[in-house]
Amino acid sequence: MTRPDSPPPAMQPWTVERFFEGAAPAYALYQAVKRMADSLGPMEVRVSKSQVAFRRRRGFAYLWRPGMYVKSTVPLVLSLPLPRNTASPRFKETVQPSPGIWMHHLELRDSSQLDDEVLQWMREAYDAAG
Repeated sequence: MTRPDSPPPAMQPWTVERFFEGAAPAYALYQAVKRMADSLGPMEVRVSKSQVAFRRRRGFAYLWRPGMYVKSTVPLVLSLPLPRNTASPRFKETVQPSPGIWMHHLELRDSSQLDDEVLQWMREAYDAAG
């Protein structure tokens, strides 16, 4: 129950817990990605209605729940902005939103996908975001 002086739910700030409310598998994947991101060095986590962003000076990893937008069985997508197009069949989609940035979208179904290769890509994105 909300307090009488608290803002209505639509106006409350987004938190990690609120973003993943009712999505336990996605939250478990978030925790695994967060541990991976924490291993790279200092960063901050920003949460909005549409995504969770891991940031340095710029964002280096973004998590979003496809089921919030379309019918999907994929709990979470990890998007990594890299300074090059990484030709890997692991990525569901790669797009170039601006010169010198390629956004790579990796569908996450379980934490076993978060291996050394993903850590290497995340480290590259982390370094580029510095």
